[in-house]
Amino acid sequence: MPPNATPLALPASPPERPLLPTLRRFLPYLWPAGEPMLRARIAGAMLLVVCSKLIQVFGAAYTLKYAVDRMAVGDRSAVTLVVLLVVAYAASRFGTTLFDNLRNAVFERVGQDATRRLAADVFRHLHGLSLRFHLERRTGAVTKVVERGTKSIDTMLYFLLFNIAPTVLELGLVLGIFWHGFGPWLVAATVAMVAVYIWFTRIVTDWRNALRTRMNDLDTGAVAHAVDSLLNFETVKYFGAEAREARRYEAAVDAYARAATKSENSLAWLNVGQAAITNMMLGGGMAFVAWGWSRGSFSAGDVVFVSTLLAQLFRPLDLLGMVYRTIRQGAIDMASMFDLIDTRAEVVDTPGAPPLAITRGAVRFEGVRFGYDPDRAILKGLDLDIPAGSTVAVVGASGAGKSTLARLLYRFYDVDAGRITIDGQDIRAVTQGSLRAAIGIVPQDTVLFNDTIGYNIAYGREGAGDTDVRRAAESAAIAGFIERQPEGYATRVGERGLKLSGGEKQRVAIARTLLKNPPVLILDEATSALDSRTEADILDTLEAVERGRTTIVIAHRLSTVVGADRIVVLDDGRVAESGTHAELLRRGGLYAAMWNRQAAERARGDEAVAAE
Repeated sequence: MPPNATPLALPASPPERPLLPTLRRFLPYLWPAGEPMLRARIAGAMLLVVCSKLIQVFGAAYTLKYAVDRMAVGDRSAVTLVVLLVVAYAASRFGTTLFDNLRNAVFERVGQDATRRLAADVFRHLHGLSLRFHLERRTGAVTKVVERGTKSIDTMLYFLLFNIAPTVLELGLVLGIFWHGFGPWLVAATVAMVAVYIWFTRIVTDWRNALRTRMNDLDTGAVAHAVDSLLNFETVKYFGAEAREARRYEAAVDAYARAATKSENSLAWLNVGQAAITNMMLGGGMAFVAWGWSRGSFSAGDVVFVSTLLAQLFRPLDLLGMVYRTIRQGAIDMASMFDLIDTRAEVVDTPGAPPLAITRGAVRFEGVRFGYDPDRAILKGLDLDIPAGSTVAVVGASGAGKSTLARLLYRFYDVDAGRITIDGQDIRAVTQGSLRAAIGIVPQDTVLFNDTIGYNIAYGREGAGDTDVRRAAESAAIAGFIERQPEGYATRVGERGLKLSGGEKQRVAIARTLLKNPPVLILDEATSALDSRTEADILDTLEAVERGRTTIVIAHRLSTVVGADRIVVLDDGRVAESGTHAELLRRGGLYAAMWNRQAAERARGDEAVAAE
């Protein structure tokens, strides 16, 4: 299918799950262990909830009832009492608002803390996942899942604690008052109304949830594509695909708009149905009390009393559809985020693994077999010995497995068979943190943080000072360039370092690794983006840096590795040749053929330059 016809792939919708298991998993964030102050805030907030409902039910409703009863008698001499009752009614309403807002102020820290801890847990776990996970998942989709999941925490806390729980309490108080004041018929009618209301709300809301899930899928897909497209804007421009990308994104947004419209229109049906049920109950309850008044069983104030209680009860019930939908959606969003937390890392430390102990820095690959996919082997029983303090260059055709060696040594993946050792220690038996702390790399594709040049260099060693950063920059032959910038080391490099040229980015990466000062060094095409003059300067620096440490040089240009202690030629996942530059040329094998081919290419390039 051609690119302009490729439909926007949607992420798989998370399966619908029972609500309670998700809520049970969420509870530890609501009632955090070892946090007595936060628990005290939760208890205080719930106490304020109870006070608010007691004032609302008994204070507001009863004062208004007694005021109306006094007025109905017609005794105008009791005007002072009536005025006091009306003032008490207003004070009760103010007290309800006051306690509700105090509750929010007390609880806000709890919600923010729960959001912080869960977001930090997810972020820490994502960084702990293996490289394969990050290569197979779209960054935009992952960040959207985390964003929706963390945002749902505060909302779910609010609705669970300050809507559903208070509504249940208020319903119990109202039913008790109705039972003692008006008999079982009004209680039965109220219970029936609430049951029908909840049943109707759930049915319609579940239908709306399906619409909203589809809407979220479209939203996630659109955002993921937008992020992917913007991150690769250079490729878009290379192929003149701006209009194609815009059409594709517009189609995704249009699909989302249609789904959102259908979802929002369904809200009208929910509101109309809820209003019909509640107003039928309100009319029936007031008619029942009015009939009792006509027979002398109830007072005129009882009509207002029942109306007030039902109206207060309907207010949170009117939000039940939104609350139920929000909680269901929050559970879906949180379940998606918990799926990320439950994703197991492919590469993990063995229990009780000790840190790597570097004595000399000797590296060995022993019978290593590995493939990114089970059906496609990259390394096929590779044996490679890199003595401590030596510089070994690894060359070969594209796809021979050169860069794979670096990923395996960093333990981004575990070998399928064989083992890799450093000073005789299997790297699978030591902690990943200590292993990676002992290795430095200058990668072929350098990606920098969207921060300053100084920050990116200092990233090589936590706590590095300005003097250390400047010394590393000088060693990487980039100090002069930095000092010529108006903001010096505070110059921002842009998204992925795109404000810098390829050579400048690579020199920043070299400086960052020099600052780390590791005993084992990997140079993965470390000078591939540099011009000949700068490359010569960097090679002199790297040769000085290589002394005294074990160095693996992965190179395509053979001219950069002629001074290596040993050159290893990979072919079809195995070591095909090994020796010094001179020995391999005399042998007349793969290396010699590669050297002659590159020499001819350089000669043609020199002739083209001379002709210009």
